[in-house]
Amino acid sequence: QVALKKMPLRRRSRKELIVNEIRVMKENRHPNIVNYIGSYLVDEDLWLVMDYVDGGTLTSVLVQVFIEERMIAAISRE
Repeated sequence: QVALKKMPLRRRSRKELIVNEIRVMKENRHPNIVNYIGSYLVDEDLWLVMDYVDGGTLTSVLVQVFIEERMIAAISRE
């Protein structure tokens, strides 16, 4: 199983962030980081293929769960 992240390329400033995200994902392999598998250009969107992680995106978890600052620091350290 894999996860797909669909990223619109319509805005120029967004392109730089996307390229940076891909570069970081390609250069870093770690069991605690979602691994990059590949990317595809579909119409005006870039689709990133990554390892599937059960539980949803980090953003969706953070808006649903309150995490104390010390826990955020521990997660970031790992």
